[in-house]
Amino acid sequence: MTINVGDKLPKTTLVKATDAGPEAVDSQNYFAGRRVALFAVPGAFTPTCSAKHLPGFVEKAEDLKAKGIDEIVCTSVNDPFVLGAWSKSADAADVTMLADGNGDFAEALGLTMDGSKFGMGKRSQRYSMIVNDGVVEQLNVEAPGEFKVSSAEHLLGNL
Repeated sequence: MTINVGDKLPKTTLVKATDAGPEAVDSQNYFAGRRVALFAVPGAFTPTCSAKHLPGFVEKAEDLKAKGIDEIVCTSVNDPFVLGAWSKSADAADVTMLADGNGDFAEALGLTMDGSKFGMGKRSQRYSMIVNDGVVEQLNVEAPGEFKVSSAEHLLGNL
């Protein structure tokens, strides 16, 4: 079942990519008590993710924060070391990278996709959401192969 607006985020463990190394975080605790712009990509360093998705959130970070967003988070079915390297290469210090290495978070949200055709296995669908105190306030899931509604611009326009 896919998560919907008004639903509480599921409890899973994500791994935060930090300069000091990987840091396990409980998804419910992490999103509690604040308003977060969360977006997911099928994979770090992939074409659309690197050329459009992440750069859009880096570019719009201040605008999102001016609209009441406390933190911007990117998640992907990658390990924290890959997400850390991607963050550095994209100069994305304003975006917190949370690795979903086994895809447990994406699966619990009901937002997985099969990337086997591209040698990527189970991945997260491309989406964006606003999470307010652990509850989904806004959800934008892309159609396969699309990049429109999960963009920073679209999310910002709906705030």
